[in-house]
Amino acid sequence: MKYKIFLNLIVIFLIFIYSSLQTLAGFDPNFIISDHELTNYQSMNMEQIQSFLTSKNSNLASYVDPNIKITASQIIYDSARTHKINPQYILALLQKEQSLVLDDHPDKDQYDWATGYGICDDCKKTDLKVQKYKGFSNQVDWGTGGTRYYFDNPSEFKYQIGETYTIDNTKIVIKNHATRSLYIYTPHLHGNENLFNIWQKWFSISYFNGSLLQNTEDGGIWLIKNNVKHPFRSKSAYLSRYPSFDLVLPATPADLDKYPTGSPIEHPNYSLLQIPTGGIYLLDDDTLRPIDSQETFRLLGFNPEEIISVASKDIFPYKIGTAITAKNAYPTGALLQDKTTGGVYYVANGVKQPIIAREILKIYYSSKKITPVLPEELEKYDTGSAVILRDGELVVGENSPTVYVISDGLKRPFDSEEIFLGLGYKFKNVIRVSNKVLALHDDGETVKIVK
Repeated sequence: MKYKIFLNLIVIFLIFIYSSLQTLAGFDPNFIISDHELTNYQSMNMEQIQSFLTSKNSNLASYVDPNIKITASQIIYDSARTHKINPQYILALLQKEQSLVLDDHPDKDQYDWATGYGICDDCKKTDLKVQKYKGFSNQVDWGTGGTRYYFDNPSEFKYQIGETYTIDNTKIVIKNHATRSLYIYTPHLHGNENLFNIWQKWFSISYFNGSLLQNTEDGGIWLIKNNVKHPFRSKSAYLSRYPSFDLVLPATPADLDKYPTGSPIEHPNYSLLQIPTGGIYLLDDDTLRPIDSQETFRLLGFNPEEIISVASKDIFPYKIGTAITAKNAYPTGALLQDKTTGGVYYVANGVKQPIIAREILKIYYSSKKITPVLPEELEKYDTGSAVILRDGELVVGENSPTVYVISDGLKRPFDSEEIFLGLGYKFKNVIRVSNKVLALHDDGETVKIVK
């Protein structure tokens, strides 16, 4: 027994070390932005470009090119449409090359060479051969058109997908056409890292906790929880927690890379996992709860045929929760109904949580049996807070058209239908709930901007 306890302590220690090594993913020189992000020329209309510049207090918000008498927002919009390049990329490029979006006092030279197009390491801005690129509108057009040409004509340039290159003493394996195009435009690491950081800050989507995301490149599905991404490793693991795949949102690798990787969601919820030393754990979401003895296992009615044998290393990514003892009634949760009042509670691990509305039962517990009990039975359990809506849920109240997303327990209203759809949400996944259910959630900030 002492040997088994010692091994379990080692497992817990290794889990702690593993968790401590998880860090936020940053700039990946092999994959800077996705092909879709670079070429999504419809991401902003002209009014949105103007609003973005205004929100940044940018001098470009009021800038008119003196040569052609057209506003900066119109020039950016027209170039994006002409060359089918994302206007968000153009804005990031202008900031990366000349700080034009945020500079409080840009000079004429910054406007004249706004996107850095035509300027090379061994030439000067005064050279006659680069004068045709001079001027804000020319720079935006050439910079945008040049990027598109690099994207469409890989055979004409040095950098190729899948090949290894040494750039600024760093070995890089280019993974997509967008990254290849950016290195043709700027064959240096620092400049592309700067572009990436601007893009992440301004245009990379920040998802709410509880969001279910599908990688647009490889199809993998992830759960965002406490600002950490958790990969689903099997269909059964997903469907034991969510009713369908309709809730999943598309996400680019760059957006997913913003989050550190947490414990994998490999097994169905409430699986029984046994390590080689004999210890058995109940999987409760992302937490493993050790069952303290075979007697407890038997008394609580667990089925030995449902045990899944795993290697000790397979449980390293999980958190270790409190042990399950013979005193733990309903370790996997149960619905108990007061025979006197009719009130229904979700009971687990010695705590009863009131369920204040039928829609909560329908949404989360439609397959669970309700067991009527005497009030004396319910008095054995501590009373917890009422069951609330899960993070990531989309809801609308009884008498209002306002749609909310639940995030960190708060209800956050969407400012417009455009923003709702722009984030990839679908109206068919919105649930109508009573006002008393909405009242369980404090108000959060309005979701105003699609990044």
